[in-house]
Order: sequence, then C-alpha cells, then structure tokens
Amino acid sequence: MSGWDEGAVYYSDQAQFPDDAVGANHRRHTTLIKFKEFIRNFERDKNVFPYRESLIENPKFLLVHLEDLLAFDADLPSLLRSSPADFLPLFETAAAEVLASLKMKVDNEEPKTEEVQILLTSKEDSMSMRSIGAQFISKLVKISGITIAASRVKAKATYVHLSCKNCKSTLDVPCRPGLGGAIVPRSCGHIPQAGEEPCPIDPWIIVPDKSQYVDQQTLKLQENPEDVPTGELPRNMLLSVDRHLVQTIVPGTRLTIMGIYSIFQSANSPASHKGAVAVRQPYIRVVGLEETNEASSRGAAAFTQEEIEKFKKFASQPDAYKTVCSKIAPSIFGHDDVKKAVACLLFGGSRKNLPDGVKLRGDVNVLLLGDPSTAKSQFLKFVEKTAPIAVYTSGKGSSAAGLTASVIRDGSSREFYLEGGAMVLADGGVVCIDEFDKMRPEDRVAIHEAMEQQTISIAKAGITTVLNSRTSVLAAANPPSGRYDDLKSAQDNIDLQTTILSRFDLIFIVKDIRMYNQDKLIASHIIKIHASADAVSADSKVSKEENWLKRYIQYCRLECHPRLSESASAKLRDQYVQIRKDMRRQANETGEAAPIPITVRQLEAIVRLSEALAKMKLSHVATENEVNEAVRLFTVSTMDAARSGINQQVNLTAEMAHEIKQAETQIKRRIPIGNQISERRLIDDLTRMGMNESIIRRALIIMHQRDEVEYKRERRVILRKV
Repeated sequence: MSGWDEGAVYYSDQAQFPDDAVGANHRRHTTLIKFKEFIRNFERDKNVFPYRESLIENPKFLLVHLEDLLAFDADLPSLLRSSPADFLPLFETAAAEVLASLKMKVDNEEPKTEEVQILLTSKEDSMSMRSIGAQFISKLVKISGITIAASRVKAKATYVHLSCKNCKSTLDVPCRPGLGGAIVPRSCGHIPQAGEEPCPIDPWIIVPDKSQYVDQQTLKLQENPEDVPTGELPRNMLLSVDRHLVQTIVPGTRLTIMGIYSIFQSANSPASHKGAVAVRQPYIRVVGLEETNEASSRGAAAFTQEEIEKFKKFASQPDAYKTVCSKIAPSIFGHDDVKKAVACLLFGGSRKNLPDGVKLRGDVNVLLLGDPSTAKSQFLKFVEKTAPIAVYTSGKGSSAAGLTASVIRDGSSREFYLEGGAMVLADGGVVCIDEFDKMRPEDRVAIHEAMEQQTISIAKAGITTVLNSRTSVLAAANPPSGRYDDLKSAQDNIDLQTTILSRFDLIFIVKDIRMYNQDKLIASHIIKIHASADAVSADSKVSKEENWLKRYIQYCRLECHPRLSESASAKLRDQYVQIRKDMRRQANETGEAAPIPITVRQLEAIVRLSEALAKMKLSHVATENEVNEAVRLFTVSTMDAARSGINQQVNLTAEMAHEIKQAETQIKRRIPIGNQISERRLIDDLTRMGMNESIIRRALIIMHQRDEVEYKRERRVILRKV
C-alpha cells in the first residue's frame, strides 16, 4: 500500500451527474425511434394505419390524438406534457423522416426532408383560464374560449443567418419558437492569423435574405362569457400560432386549444417593470387547435348513450311540448304563451343554405313590451342561464360598437385589429337586451343586419370584413309613457320603428291587469317562493332540472333539423293569405296602417316557430299540428299587438259614445280653427262645465286620430280645418 498518496491522477468513468449529455442524447434517440414506430405502426383497426395514411395524403401537418399515443406507449404522452418544448421538435423530426422514407418507397428516389407540423388534440376537459399559474410554465395546457382579436400575419425567423463584419465568416443561429428571439453570440470564433486584425466584440450583422422564416400570427383568447364569475371582468390570454394554423381563425370563433404555456419579455411593459428582469408576460404557444361548433360550445359536447336514450324516450311522450314549457321559468306565475315563445326561441328553427348561396336564418327573435313588474327581465335572466350560449346586455349601457364590433389600435405595434361585441360573442346562442326602448336610435339601427342577415359588416380603419352573428334576440321594452296606456293607439304605445319591429318573429304586449282572483293567485305564488327560498334540497333539484333542460336543448339543436310537410305548407299558405286579408280590411276600416306590418318576414317567422315546435319533440317533419300551434302563438302575440289600441281596448257603450260626441262638439266650439290652446286649460274649462275628464281626454285622442286636432310643443292643441 506504500506510495498510494504519491502524486497521480485517479479518475472514474461514472458521470458526475446521472442525466448527463450522453444520457440525454441516448434518451432523445430512443424517444425519436418510438415516435417513428408510432407513426408507422399504430393501428386503429385491423390493417388501418391512420397516421401513416394521413401523412401521405397531407404531408404538411399531422394531427395526433394523445389517447392514441397513450395506447401505443404510456411514457410518450407524459414526456410531451412535462417538456413539450424538447420533445415536440423531436416528434416533428420523426414525422419528417418517416415521410421521407415513405416517399422513397413510393417514388424510388431520394427525397429531400420536408418539415411536418405536429398538431396535438385530446379528449380531456379544458382547464379554466383563471387556474393557469406559474407551475404550468413550459407545460402542455388545454383551455377553451372565444377569439376576440387576430393580428396580421408576420414572418418569424426560425434560423437567423449572421455574418461577421470583420472576417466575413457566417453562422446560422436557431430562434426560440413562439414569441422568443435568437441569442446572438458576443464574439466571433475565428482565430486570427499572424498580422490579421482580431474580430471585435459584437461583430455579427444579421442577413435577413438568407434567414429562414415561418408565418406567425397572434390571437387574443377571452374566457367564454358563461364561464366568467358574476361581477368579474373576463380574462384574456395571448396566443401565438404559426405555420398552417395561421389565418384559420376570425374574431368571434369559439376555440379549444392545446398549447405550451410560455413567457416573454414584453416590449411595452410599464415603467415600473423596466428594471425588473425577472418579470415576464405569459402567453400560450398553440400546438393544437379545434373550433367548437355552436351546439357543443358549452359543457361536454359528447352525449352518453344513456342520455340519448332518455332524450328520445322523453321526446316520444305525447306531452313533451307541455313538459318543456313547464320547465321554462317555473318561478314566474302565468304568462303561458310567453313561456311557449321562449321555449321556441331556445330550440330555434332550422338554418337553411340555398343553392345560390343565400342563407335563411333559423333563429327566433322575441320582443316583450309592456308594464313594469311583469317579469320581463326575469325571463331574460332565465334565458341567459339556460341557453347553451348567452350574452345579457342592457339597452342604455350598450353602444353600437359594443353590440356589433369595434376596431382597436394595438398599443405596441400601432396596428388596427378587430374586437367582436356582444352579438359576435353570442354566435350560435341568444342575446338578451333589456331596456330595448332606452337604446339610442342609431345604436338600434346597428343590429338590423345582425337580426335578419345574421352577419355584421365592418368597414373601418382599412379593415373590411364580415363577422358571423347567428344569434336569437330576446328583447324587453317599456312603452314611452312607462306603462301601457289603453287610451292611446298601438302606434303611440309601441314607439319603435317598423323596420325593427318586422324583424321580431313574436311581439308580446305584457299588461299588468288588475283582477281580484288573479292578484290573489300571484300574491300566493310570490309569497310561497319567498317562503321556500332557502330549502337546499329543492334548490339542488331546480339546478338539476336547469342542467337537464340545457343538455336537451343542446342535443335537439345538434341532432334535429326539421322541415315542413306538404300538407303543413299548404295550410300555412292559406293562413298567411287570410291574415294579410284581415289586416287589409282592418286598415280600410280604421283608415290607418297597422303599427306592426304583416309581411313575408312574418310568414318566415311562423315557419321557424313550426320547426322549433317539431324540434322539441325531436321530429324531423313539422306537421299541421305544429303549424296550428305556431299560428296560434303568432295570433296571440304579434297579431294582438297589431290590433291593440283604443279602437279595440275600449268597448264604448251608447251612453259613453254620446258623451264623447258632446265633448267633441264643445271642443270645436271652444277653439277657433287654426288657433291653439293649452291642453290643460281646455280640460279645466270643460270640466267646469260638468264634463268628465276621462271623456274629454278620450274625445281628444279620437279627434287626434282623425287628424281634426294636432298637438304642438308643450301639449298645445290646435284645431285643424277638415
């Protein structure tokens, strides 16, 4: 043992760290081989190789299901989830090599290796945007939301070509993917010869023409409106998409994305963060993207076999329509026809695409007009909770841009981009607009196109585009005087333009009628609701019912697209002609046009209602029964509103008619032709003569309808020469 401590070099062939460069390389190589085997050998059915075939058909990109990867090898998905930035490029290399070998077998020639983009998808549930924190950085995440903005396409370098300004030597530096940049070395590796000047510090200049680029675009994804907690602002997340995912998405599209949660140094970070090197902005680098169709955009899209069986069994019951209507706003007493209309709105008709490219809307629009405290807003709130997609907005707090779309300038890049409003965000669902009459007329005009053509056209700041807004509109409004006045004509009570009224399929005039028995029932109902409000078991049952109704609506909208039968079409044609005839006769009798026009739009409305009623029973054909019910609903709503007013509401007795005639005579005596007098003074003068004030007012309204008197400013009455 002597001399063991003499100067000598001892070494060990064990690595200093267990996962050194050699071990990592070996691991990468084995993973690459596994990825190649997966693409080549994965069988879905006997002798069906989906990935190999799709790679030959479309060599640009390959859509990989993580469930298939898990079935093939249990380690691969966990590697992709934990460090996607390392293993996804490896997967793309494997796909490119497999493609090259497949082409060589087919063409028998040496092909050049082409890039293949790997897109990932999985059936797992999406995470909430609010739950993604720092622990997910550089991990694979899946979130869903609605796109509110899309930038222009930019070219992003994958390899930057550098040239030394002293010795002209070149270098290709790889760029970090996503929003990351390239790290340019500070010094040149060239060793100077004798007498040659050494390269200075920072000698590299970028040669853009010789660099390699891919297309890149940034999107802004916002939480789905229905996922935002009450009273909170919706969160949004920056997304970066590249290569074949570029220009596939427009604002207003609902997405489910898989991506790598990453961070970048924001150029326009606030002044307080200027010196903070460690503060970074999060974004998601998208590696898989799927559009969520309208019916499945909320909750799980897939229906279990058990659920489908239950739905079909329910639809086959003879009283399915009645049961669905009883589940609509059960806390509201009465208003049966309004509930039926709301049910039709939730289910909707069938959207049709004609051979010449014209699209006919299938969504039903409903207007509730009437007295305060008649549960109009409660209906709107119920629909917001129950519809698969819904946006609630108030008329006074909404502008034209907020309802349709606005063009916004980005702070950092100074370029304009489009941000969708309520009608775009609710694409495929319902927009509930409360206080519809309080909207400014110019803002109300903005939704004309969205209500009939179901698109929103934008031509602002150099952006000309058309956005989809395939929505139903449920609006609630009060008459101009606050309450519905029976002494006024329908025209004065419904203070909305005919252009917007004709776009509503059903218009309900909701009145607060004072009747002893009804008031007693309503009072009992409301007291009962307040008394049983805290019963927890009942509450959970109600939420379960709501959830069932939501799922049933979702299933019906997805699976069922009814059409009218021959006999139903003939019946509907005759009914429409009869309605037009009646309205013409009424116009001739009263001498004035109906406040709500009955046009071809109303015929289409009855068609949509018939289809919605058939859809509730999962029937693919709308029969005569559905048409009869649709015509009945139309008659009790829009037709009633069109006929309403003084002529119908007030049944004059012979005595009252005589008194009104006397009042008219006195008014004509009191005011010389062409002169004016204050309405208040005129009424005071005539009441002193022993006349009833309501009779005088009624006489004035009738004379005003006949154009015998006219009102000027400050309610001054002028007698016209007739």
